[in-house]
Amino acid sequence: MRLWTLHPRYLDPQGLVALWREALLCRAVLRGETKGYRHHPQLERFRAQQASRSAINAYLAVVHAESVARGYSFDPRKVGPVRSRCWIDTSAGQLAYEWQHLLRKLRARSPEHFRRWRELESPEPHSLFRIVPGPVESWERR
Repeated sequence: MRLWTLHPRYLDPQGLVALWREALLCRAVLRGETKGYRHHPQLERFRAQQASRSAINAYLAVVHAESVARGYSFDPRKVGPVRSRCWIDTSAGQLAYEWQHLLRKLRARSPEHFRRWRELESPEPHSLFRIVPGPVESWERR
């Protein structure tokens, strides 16, 4: 499971579809609707929120908006209510790590997307995340 700190605009088609599915799985875990993935480290930053379900819904809303911009037909009914606005602090080191991780994936699987983004030095985060100074997050599996 990878819930990218990066804005979903940088993902290739496979990555965007995978992100949608994984974020829906994350929401199912947070709702207690599944037995799998309950201890996955990517969930830590959502669980730490006072309104974790609202946070994952806000995350899904941005992924859905990106899918609409690309002409995909992700089901908007799967985006739940965002009852309270929150930001999740995430380190600059995490964002940089994910950017390099994504570029490696794109180089191998989607050369067109790699060429489009390889020169970008400062990618934008998903709007749910507020970037703060710091190293790669402790929950990241490297």
